[in-house]
Amino acid sequence: MKESRLNKLINVVSVIIPVVVAALFGIKIPDAEPLTFLPPIYASINALTAILLVVGVWAIKNNRRSLHQKLMTSCIILSGMFLLMYVAYHMTSESTPYGGEGIMRLLYFFILVSHILLSIVIVPLVLKTYVRAYMKQFDKHRKLARITFPIWLYVAVSGVVVYLMISPYYA
Repeated sequence: MKESRLNKLINVVSVIIPVVVAALFGIKIPDAEPLTFLPPIYASINALTAILLVVGVWAIKNNRRSLHQKLMTSCIILSGMFLLMYVAYHMTSESTPYGGEGIMRLLYFFILVSHILLSIVIVPLVLKTYVRAYMKQFDKHRKLARITFPIWLYVAVSGVVVYLMISPYYA
């Protein structure tokens, strides 16, 4: 598949994912048992993703290309698993309001909003970075990865922080 066709596909997927997530977020499955066990699992997946991202950068800096590729592929799979669990949770459970006050409330919403916005931005960045490596365009891959890595790491870590900040308020 040519790069231009892959980029078009990535662009379409990058629009569809947040639109579908937003739409599904508003849909509740009637009489479904709330999947209240999922938030700590998907927070752990975010933590594991963050760790694997850092190890992946270490791997490539130490000329461990095969390990790097496996770690980055694992991060994409983990991110997909996170997304599926996140949507499943919100389709079966009401959103938990944050109960903190003052500066902690402002901090929570700053982290939450930046996490959400950057989680939308990261989808095409990850996919394009991955495709460039897949197509053996390593110079282009490396250049884009320098942008992708810190954003993806922030999204993974901030997801854990959001969970830790809201977890005392889960019913």
